[in-house]
Amino acid sequence: MRIDKYLKVSRIIKRRTVAQEACDQGKVTVNGKVAKAGQNVKIGDIIEVTFGERVLRAEILSVAEHVLKDEAKEMYKPL
Repeated sequence: MRIDKYLKVSRIIKRRTVAQEACDQGKVTVNGKVAKAGQNVKIGDIIEVTFGERVLRAEILSVAEHVLKDEAKEMYKPL
């Protein structure tokens, strides 16, 4: 799954266009490397998203095309 779509489905970022912009600005890394919006992610990858001063570091636990709002937090584990 593309990183921009994963960020949207897991509700780390609310909109896919915002996720794409974050990737374009270099605010998203996958396994320590800056990610482009189209980069694929898989279970076990470590993602890091910078929101201003705050940084979210998480491990991907599952990848799904669609999940309910309550189940979205189960897709990743904050580190």
